[in-house]
Amino acid sequence: MSNHRKNVRTPLKVRLRIEHPLHGELILTTRDISDCGVYVLMDQAQDKLSIGERVSGQVQGLPMEAPILQLEVVRVEAMGVGLRFVRD
Repeated sequence: MSNHRKNVRTPLKVRLRIEHPLHGELILTTRDISDCGVYVLMDQAQDKLSIGERVSGQVQGLPMEAPILQLEVVRVEAMGVGLRFVRD
């Protein structure tokens, strides 16, 4: 399978707090990040998130409070989900 990604992924392991309208707060771990989004590890993601849903996310554990970003689910896999940064 070829990889036609426009943005390079950088491995990054941080805690990410996700706010979901139905499931509430989820604390997840990222796998990688790019200019356009982030991949988060999530057991049974297909039971929790659907493509097209929007969530808010905030990196946890930094020395200062990180901004809260809007994210859209663009990929759901058994290991986790791909989230695109929403830039309105």
